[in-house]
Amino acid sequence: MNEVVDKALRGMALLSVRNIRHWTDRTFSFRCERPAGFRFRSGEFAMIGLMVEGKPLLRAYSIASPAWDEELEFYSIKVEDGPLTSRLRNLAEGERIVMRPKPVGTLVHDALNPGRRLFLFSTGTGIAPFASVIRDPETYEKFEQVVLTQTCRQVAELDYGRDLVARIAADELLSEMVGDKLTLIATTTREQSPAMGRMTDWIRDGRLATATGAPLNPETDRVMICGSMAMLQEHKAICEELGFIEGSNSAPGQFVIEKAFVD
Repeated sequence: MNEVVDKALRGMALLSVRNIRHWTDRTFSFRCERPAGFRFRSGEFAMIGLMVEGKPLLRAYSIASPAWDEELEFYSIKVEDGPLTSRLRNLAEGERIVMRPKPVGTLVHDALNPGRRLFLFSTGTGIAPFASVIRDPETYEKFEQVVLTQTCRQVAELDYGRDLVARIAADELLSEMVGDKLTLIATTTREQSPAMGRMTDWIRDGRLATATGAPLNPETDRVMICGSMAMLQEHKAICEELGFIEGSNSAPGQFVIEKAFVD
């Protein structure tokens, strides 16, 4: 049996779990050790999971920690009957997850042409890759303004993003790097909050332009999008209507979505 497990783990990394935090009854995050020599670009994802009946059960998870971090962070939704998340949600510190150490993804700077403003549109746990991007020095070297948006159903589901931005502001090095370039726009769709509505509606009715100083413009703005399938398709359609060209690692453009989650 050990030989079978060893074969199944070939090419995988076993990572000890640390710092688990349950944000709501639907979301949680955890940190784990980073394999020696493991490199990734902020915004990429990796295949992570658990050993189940002697085999690795893996799913794509965006890496929420920046590329310079000594640990890896992941932010996940809890799905009661999900093959993997129903098990991951019960993780305890000291347990180990498995990871295929081959990060990939299109939510990276290499897939975008230079611009002045960077918009990061997310819903729910789609904020995870942007948690990495907004802590990357390259982001602030390339853009004069960074706008992170997150839309959730309930107010409590916005806590991860708000806590992240607060920690950046409280960190001496990060706050100096970010300065006043980063703006968070957090909205809800069900529970009443100071900012209501989907970001697609904000784009269409001008609220986003009012909040950020100017409408989306393919000449100056670059866009990354991460969320549900319907959200991705709607945001992509809006970008294309405005004249944005989709980019990729091989052909940089003006907006990108994570193709792995779409396909």
